[in-house]
Amino acid sequence: MEREGIFKLLKNGLPDEETTERLSEVFKVFGDNTRIRILWALFDDELCVYDISDKVEVSQSAVSHQLRILRQARLVKSRRDGRQTFYSLDDDHVKTIIEQVLIHAEEDRR
Repeated sequence: MEREGIFKLLKNGLPDEETTERLSEVFKVFGDNTRIRILWALFDDELCVYDISDKVEVSQSAVSHQLRILRQARLVKSRRDGRQTFYSLDDDHVKTIIEQVLIHAEEDRR
């Protein structure tokens, strides 16, 4: 859905069931502490599983499992270089979502 269509949808009321279901699925993916930490680790860097595991202090197998979920949700993308796979945020929207939720969450702390 293009940006103009999204603005029209927001202005004209409730989205259809299919749209809210897709949105709900994305929010479910954000509902896990380990996945948030992985996304945070990828904010500015493209990393392999080993480096992500080291940064978030979670086993490589757990990181691989969470990366699979994040890739299915199109929040993370991968790039192969020889035998190594590198992961990065799918686009800047992922970073913006996390930043906006963090800003909102921090408002309560003031």
